[in-house]
Amino acid sequence: MKFPKTIVGLGSAAMMMSVAFGAGVAQAADGPLRGNVRVVIGSTSTGGDTYQNSSIVVDQLAEHLDLNMKVDAVGASAAFRALDRDSRGNTLMIFHDQSYLGYLYGVQGYDNIFEKYTVGPTVAINPGNAYLVPKDSPYETLDDIIAAAGDGETVRVAIQPGGVSEIGFSALKNAISIEHPGMEDNLVAVNTGSQSDKNQQLFDGQADVINGTVQANEQYTRLSEDDQKAMRFVWLTARQGTIQQAPENGLGQTSREQLLEFVEPNVTVTMGGDETFTFDKEFFFLYNKDMDPAIVEQIDEALTEIYAEGEIQEIQKNSFFIPNFKPSEQASEYLYDKMSRYEGIIENIK
Repeated sequence: MKFPKTIVGLGSAAMMMSVAFGAGVAQAADGPLRGNVRVVIGSTSTGGDTYQNSSIVVDQLAEHLDLNMKVDAVGASAAFRALDRDSRGNTLMIFHDQSYLGYLYGVQGYDNIFEKYTVGPTVAINPGNAYLVPKDSPYETLDDIIAAAGDGETVRVAIQPGGVSEIGFSALKNAISIEHPGMEDNLVAVNTGSQSDKNQQLFDGQADVINGTVQANEQYTRLSEDDQKAMRFVWLTARQGTIQQAPENGLGQTSREQLLEFVEPNVTVTMGGDETFTFDKEFFFLYNKDMDPAIVEQIDEALTEIYAEGEIQEIQKNSFFIPNFKPSEQASEYLYDKMSRYEGIIENIK
């Protein structure tokens, strides 16, 4: 079959563009980052948000740079050790705020990431960090919980100590100490493990409030009040602007508008004066301190191009992540300021 000349011309142009693109990819692969690249993460789960988010980013990077890159769910301690051993750039790490919160809380195996490592770019936010109560709880709002503790009631909160799960609890305890001085110890941590462990504490009546996530706990908010497992949200720690970027249909049967009911200004946790507490769980790269700075630059440039194309943002939002790319220098400064802000809260309640 003969094609019209215009179509043949378009086909030739497309082929030339394809060759040019291929040359660009080959050029990228000739950069300082080459060979097989292992991306360790601070989680052992291949079903959790850290693995899911990291896979989205790493798949895009691997394709863009024409490299073999693989996400390895080894857990925080093993990931830091692997990063310590490899200054060549064949081992990179993706983790979230736990990497510095663990240090602030004095968890064994966590060091000051801003001293020991090079902090790389941020890539996404998981906006789902939440606090929930049983559906038949007498506490209708977070203000009720603060008031109850202020009135001398013991309020038990199931958390996983030493990081993302605990920072909201710390902020709540700090708020009680500001609004009801001397009553903050009425908010009691029930230290436990995984999300299923925290849920079980609520089911068994061993906790009045639990730290959870929109992704893991939204299903329980659909149950009828007489169901032992029925829960409802009282607080999402994310910034209002973060939730506003979520898909309009939200997650499950909870719309974005419904989720916005549990963030500022509808729910506020004071830090003193006019300052209030919010917390976005953010994912970012960490590098060996001695790694070639050209690799840092190469990844920054690649991600800048990837985010400019726009496809990754759609993939992230479909998985209920909020795109949040900041190149390394900007990300390091931003995260250091964020750590300093939360360090004040943790110090206040010690």
